[in-house]
Amino acid sequence: MSRKKKGTVHGWVVFDKPVGMTSTQAVGAMKRIFGTPKAGHAGTLDPLASGMLPIALGEATKTVPYVMDGAKVYRFTVRWGAETTTDDLEGPVTVTSDHRPTPEDIDAILDEFEGEIEQTPPAFSAIKVDGERAYDLARAGEEVVLEARTIVVHRIDLVDCPDADTAIFETECGKGTYVRAMARDMGRRLGTAGHVIDLRRLAVGPFAEEHMVTLETLDAAKAGEDPERVFELLAPVDAALSELPDITVTADQAVRIRNGNPVLLRGRDAPIEEEAIAVYDRDGLMAIGKVEHGELKPVRLILPS
Repeated sequence: MSRKKKGTVHGWVVFDKPVGMTSTQAVGAMKRIFGTPKAGHAGTLDPLASGMLPIALGEATKTVPYVMDGAKVYRFTVRWGAETTTDDLEGPVTVTSDHRPTPEDIDAILDEFEGEIEQTPPAFSAIKVDGERAYDLARAGEEVVLEARTIVVHRIDLVDCPDADTAIFETECGKGTYVRAMARDMGRRLGTAGHVIDLRRLAVGPFAEEHMVTLETLDAAKAGEDPERVFELLAPVDAALSELPDITVTADQAVRIRNGNPVLLRGRDAPIEEEAIAVYDRDGLMAIGKVEHGELKPVRLILPS
C-alpha cells in the first residue's frame, strides 16, 4: 500500500463481501473508508453471493484486467428438484423434478464439466444485449436468449451431499464462467433440475482466501485510536501482478519508459517476447509493458507513490 497525500491512496482491498451487498455498494464502502474517489472492482459478485471481491484503489485500477483474467475459486451449494428464472434463490421456480441424483450419479458426470466447454450464461446476467444488460431486459419481462460461449473449468469437485436435496461443490474456473449456469446444466444432465442456494468466492487470480478482510475489520480499524492503521490492511499495487514475469530497468531506461518510449533489452537472460511484464525501477513498480523482438514497450505507466 502507498499513500502520497490525503485523498491519494493506491493498493488493493481483498474484500470479503457479505451477502446482500452489491459490488457497486462494496466499491462505495471502500471509497468511504479510505477516503479516495478512484476505485473499481475486479469482477462482479452477485448480491446473494459472498466472498472475495478484489477492489482496486488509485493506481491499482490500472492493474484490474490482470486480476480479472486470473482463475477464480468458488464453493457453492446446489439444491436439486427445481430450476428458477435466475438459476439461484432470487427468481421464481420454473421447472420441478422429483428425481434426486446420488453422490455416485454426480461423480460420474463431473468430468463433462471440466476443461474447455460450452456454457450458456443465465438470462439474469450482466452480459450486454444490444447495449442493454441482460438482467435489465429479463426483469422487464423480455425474453432473453444468450449464445453459448467457450469457458475453461480447471476442476470441479463434489465436496459433500448433506442430504438428498443438496450437494456442495468447489470449482476453479476461468474468466466468464457462471456458477449458476453450471448448477442449472448439472441438474439437467442428471435428469432433474437444480439451482444455486449458496455461493462463496474463495480466490481471484493472485489473491487467496487468507488475504480477505471483512467490512467489520475495516470499520473497526478506521474507528480505532489510530485510523491510519486501516491502510495497513491494503495489499500493494503490484500484488495484482504477481503472476506476471517482471524486469528491473536502469535509471536511464526508466526515463525513456516514463516518456512513453521503448527500450532495447540486452543480456543473455533478457526476455525476447512477453505479452505482459511488470516493469520495476529502483523505486518500485513503474509500468506494465510488453516485449516484442527484445524491445520493451510501455503499455500502462504506474505513477510513483
